Amino acid sequence: MSGVFPQSLLVIGSGNMAGAMLRGWFAQGLAPASVTIVDPSPRDLPEGVRHLTAIDASIAAPDWLLLGIKPQMLGDVAPQLATIDLSGTLLVSMLAGIEIASLARAVPTVRAIARIMPNMAVGIGQSVTALYADALDQPDRERLESLFAMLGTAEWLTDESQMHLVTALSGSGPAYLFRFIDALGKGAVALGMAEDQAARFAMAMVVGSAELAHVSSESPAELAERVASPGGTTRAALNVFDADDVLDRLVGEAMAAAAQRSVELGQ
Repeated sequence: MSGVFPQSLLVIGSGNMAGAMLRGWFAQGLAPASVTIVDPSPRDLPEGVRHLTAIDASIAAPDWLLLGIKPQMLGDVAPQLATIDLSGTLLVSMLAGIEIASLARAVPTVRAIARIMPNMAVGIGQSVTALYADALDQPDRERLESLFAMLGTAEWLTDESQMHLVTALSGSGPAYLFRFIDALGKGAVALGMAEDQAARFAMAMVVGSAELAHVSSESPAELAERVASPGGTTRAALNVFDADDVLDRLVGEAMAAAAQRSVELGQ
């Protein structure tokens, strides 16, 4: 497995997502000594990792460069990267909305560029990560896919514009589910259940139902119909969701807003 890891990895920005990715890779054999992290205030770095608070010319030419900064920071960070030899470097960007053409203009000296979109479940090795690259040789493609498969599942997109949709679906998606779990608990409390018990029931139900949906040969829509017997309690609840397609419309509008924001971040 060690052959999958880059010989040297430069990480610019090690916030929640990039930090979780690194912890997952360290746990599976990435050598801390091969990693340089540039971050004003990193957390939980293992012994051996080189840490800098700013980009400087002492950074040796990296095999891979992982950009984990906020998209709005690219304009400030890109000129600083000009002090580093990136002629042999694969740039891996997790910047929402920033397309490869924009990355190539900002950091023109890299040998190749790939984009990724993981989600928060990367912290427990359950992320679904979208991958995209215009022109990447097969060894790079295989290494990139293997590296992110360590953190859950990884899947290539064929059209870069789909990155906006992936951002809205699986990138931002955990927050939608967290909000729904919270709403379930609040609904139970409003009906008279103790808050701590409501939270436990809501969480256990979601965990079990997600696993059932994962292993079932039936679609989520079919499973919902199996639970909802005619004239029963579940049907009464689903009738509220189904009235004027209110749930589908609300979720669709939320995802469209996220996708549009991804587009705006790239402009």
